[in-house]
Amino acid sequence: MFAPNSRYANVETASTTGPDGREIPYKRRRFLPQAQSLPKLAETLVEPGDRIDLVAARTLGDPEQFWRICDANDAVDPEDLVEPGRRLNVPMPQP
Repeated sequence: MFAPNSRYANVETASTTGPDGREIPYKRRRFLPQAQSLPKLAETLVEPGDRIDLVAARTLGDPEQFWRICDANDAVDPEDLVEPGRRLNVPMPQP
């Protein structure tokens, strides 16, 4: 259902039965991890013009892993993280 590197790849799939009797699969809610519980790979400084996907590409080698940086910095909105001069925690990739 989701790519292996998606934040939802390891979230449990559940199902419910619709009014017509058919089974409807869905992903359970993904709760954000506690940022301090994530092992830190590095710390990086946001440069002028940076976007969170550029930071992820530079530090993790994959722009689609931006969500890992969001999790490690307790951010729901990635735009909150790209203020020039801000220091960001970059977590170790977890399965």
